[in-house]
Amino acid sequence: MNNSIKMEVGIEDCLHIEFEYNKTKYHLKDVVVGKIYFLLVRIKIKHMELAIIRRESTGSGPNLYNESETITKFEIMDGAPVRGESIPIRLFLNGFDLSPTYKAVHNKFSVKYYLNLVLVDEEDRRYFKQQEVHLWRKSQ
Repeated sequence: MNNSIKMEVGIEDCLHIEFEYNKTKYHLKDVVVGKIYFLLVRIKIKHMELAIIRRESTGSGPNLYNESETITKFEIMDGAPVRGESIPIRLFLNGFDLSPTYKAVHNKFSVKYYLNLVLVDEEDRRYFKQQEVHLWRKSQ
């Protein structure tokens, strides 16, 4: 099953957004399509960016080692949004050095990917929401 991702996030009485991505599972040459809706905006937002983060884990128990890497980051909005505004997202994955998602290979190794949505206000405070996505290799 490959459901869409739909979440509402916000800061009470200041900011309320809803974001939606079309799927939770993407092949390595797929396109992430989505939208961000601004339901309430009472803080001055400077810009918004979307990043792909790869998180690798090796080892187990007390010898667990995690490493995160930002694969790409780009600005999807510049300037302050208004209530009711909708920002489209279209991110082509084939231009990045990605591997499939691996979960607990021999309980020693994992590779996970996250879409990280970051809003930056005029005082350079960062508000973010990460969502895990699964990547897979499509047979030729």
